Order: sequence, then C-alpha cells, then structure tokens
Amino acid sequence: MTDRKDAANSMWGGRFASGPDAIMEAINASIGFDRRLYAQDIRGSRAHAAMLAAQGIISDNDATAIGEGLLTVLSEIEAGNFPFSTALEDIHMNVEARLKDLIGEPAGRLHTGRSRNDQVATDFRLWVRDQCDAATEGLHALIRAALSQAEAGADWVMPGFTHLQTAQPVTWGHHMMAYVEMFGRDVSRFEDARRRMNESPLGAAALAGTGYPLDREATAKALGFDRPMANSLDAVSDRDFALEFLSASSICAVHLSRLAEELVIWSSAQFRFVSMSDKWSTGSSIMPQKRNPDAAELIRAKIGRILGATVALFTVMKGLPLAYSKDMQEDKEQVFDAADHLLLALAAMGGMLSDLTANRANMEAAASSGFSTATDLADWLVREAGLPFRDAHHVTGSLVAMAEAKGCDLDDLSLTEMQSVHAGINQSVYSVLGVHNSVASRQSYGGTAPDQVRAQIARWKEKLA
Repeated sequence: MTDRKDAANSMWGGRFASGPDAIMEAINASIGFDRRLYAQDIRGSRAHAAMLAAQGIISDNDATAIGEGLLTVLSEIEAGNFPFSTALEDIHMNVEARLKDLIGEPAGRLHTGRSRNDQVATDFRLWVRDQCDAATEGLHALIRAALSQAEAGADWVMPGFTHLQTAQPVTWGHHMMAYVEMFGRDVSRFEDARRRMNESPLGAAALAGTGYPLDREATAKALGFDRPMANSLDAVSDRDFALEFLSASSICAVHLSRLAEELVIWSSAQFRFVSMSDKWSTGSSIMPQKRNPDAAELIRAKIGRILGATVALFTVMKGLPLAYSKDMQEDKEQVFDAADHLLLALAAMGGMLSDLTANRANMEAAASSGFSTATDLADWLVREAGLPFRDAHHVTGSLVAMAEAKGCDLDDLSLTEMQSVHAGINQSVYSVLGVHNSVASRQSYGGTAPDQVRAQIARWKEKLA
C-alpha cells in the first residue's frame, strides 16, 4: 500500500517538496467530518468516469476499472475497514488514494476535467438534497401523528390562549391542526429548497470550466439533477443551498420548540391536559412522584443548535470573494450537526404525539373557566340587542366584573343580574354562554367548529395520500 505521506505529496504534485507539518495538517484536514460524504463522493466519481469514457476522454477499460474499484472502496468504508488518513486531508483524496492502491495507474485518470472544488460542491449538494428528503419524510410522519390526535378530539373543548391567558374556547382538534398547517409549510420549504438546489456543479472544474469535451448534461442526469449549473464560478462559489436548508431547518425547529413548550406546560400538574407515555418521560433521582417531559424539553432546546449553525454558516459565507476559498471547508460540520438534530427532533416529536393521551375532562373544565365565552356574549349583544361592538364590549366587561366579584362564571349570573347592566338582554343569551355552543358557532373557514376541523383533517388526509 502507498505510504500516506507520500500519497499526499503526490496529490499536491511537484510544486511542493515536503508535506505539511502537524499543526498545518490538523487545521487543513477535513476528513474527520467530511468522510460522511463518502457515498455521494463515490457516486459522483462513478458518474464522472462513465461520462469521460462515453466522451472518449478515457478508455472504456479504465472507466470499468475505476467504477469497480470505487465500489470496492465503498464496500470497505461501509464495512468499517477503510484506512482514513488525515495526511490525505479530505474524503476526495482518501478515496482516490485508495483507488490507486487497488487499480494502479487508471486511478490517476479519474480527476480529468474536474477539481476538488466542483467535486465537493457536488458531493455536498447531493448530501443536503438527501437531508431535504429525510426532513420531508419525518415531517409527513409527524403530520400524520398530529392528524390522528386532531381526528380523535375534533369536538373536545379546551381553552384557547392569548398571552397564556384564557381567551376563547377552541377544540383539541383545532389546536392540533394549527401545527399540521405549520409543519405543512415546513414541508413546502424543504421541497422548494430541494427544487432550487437540484442543479449539478460537476464539470465546473476549479472555477472556469474545462477544455475537455465534458457532457455535463449526462453527469447531471446520472446524479438525479435537473440540469448542470449554468455558471462555473457560481457552481463552486456558493453554498446558498446549504443556507436554505439551514433556514428551513431553523423555522421547522421553532415550530417543534413551540409545540414542545406546550407539551411541557400541558403535562404539568397545574394543567393536566395531556399525559406522556413512559417512553417519552423520565423520573427524578430524588422525587419519586415526578414524571419529567425530558424529550419535549430537549426538542425545545434543539433550535439553539440549529439556529446557531445557520448563523455560523451565514457568517462564514458573508465576505468571501469568488470563487473558492478554504473558509468554505467550515460549511459542513454546521450542516451535519443541524441535520442530525432536526431529524432526531422530528422523530421524537412524532413518537410523542403518537403516544400522547389528551385529558378531555380536564381540558373542558379549564375551557369553562376564565370567562372564555365573554366574546360570544359581546357578539350576541351586537346581533340580538343591536349594540355597536365597542358598547357591547363595555357591557360584557361589566358582566365579567360582576361574575368575578361573585366568584362565578358568566352563565351562573341570573337574567335579572344581567339585565341590571343592560335591559336588552333576554333568556336566549344563555345559548351562547356554554363552551360547546361557542366552538360550534365558529363556522367561518378555518374556524374551530368541529365540522370545520373535520373538513381540514379530510383535506390533509387527501393531500398526504
């Protein structure tokens, strides 16, 4: 086997008489993390070699040897038997050096018509594209779990909140469907980013293209890209595809964090709206009664890592002149970390929602307190008593104050008491003061009425199917 130091020197060529010292090797090497691109790197190299042969740039025999040798390298890496070397800096040079060990001279023809610049841009684009697909799959599973919760509780009444104060009654199904809509937009962001990134940098070479008669359409098609990138400088210079992935991931992580926060609140002894299964809870080392929502809390924190990665890559890219600069070696670790934690959070949240038990009785009891039907009363005064809404708002506020002073709910006030505030109130007012009547009346499109919720569930089921 070729000595790795010698191999590194030969990769650099005759310009350099000696290899880098230990510190330079440590700061320059990326193999510690970019080895994750091995499958994409080998896939791109096989497509490139096949195209070179089809164009008559290398022989069919060399292309066959390269293709078979790369499959051997792939199997070695997947089996854990590959000798990664920091002296060879990155995944590209590690693979090529091992290919030379296996097949000899033909390995040296693989790099014809390309550079590590377009090679890494291709590898990274393929990897991020795969993560968009994985995120979309994870979101679909999460949406299905939320739909199941919504369908089960389409008419279960719970308090809706503003400022975390009781506002108006809604349904459990309506609340779950709010997250379905959020996660649905996350899906569209990943799908949109995937469409935009689906162009091939391969063949752009270092920055200016190449004089070899490459068929960039052929390699783009072989790698599942829609087309080759139209400008060689742009192809090797930008990482906006990674920034888009991170931006979509950050927004998705915010949605996950908000739902996680609600699960933490709802599972507390003060709310008892939901119960998490033992799979997603932990105990306390000192307090035996505790069931801690650790999985939800960890999901809530993931936005910190993911948003941090987004800011980090924006900062790396913000001042770089065209074309390639070594700064761009710092693009991958952030994206790898963000993708790992996003996919883990999606899987965990999907699992939690699937196992979650919503406590219908406790939610309904909470919805019935806190004067949650005050807006319904104001609306009744507008419709039935002919008051302007601002006057109706004032009358309702006076009735809330009366009920607060008596320590009762609005529907516990007598008709005489209500008429002492406004004479136009009659017995029919009680029809709007129950929480079930309140949610049933919210029939506007997108409202919380159970039949509206079920219509949205049906729409999403059809969309997913």
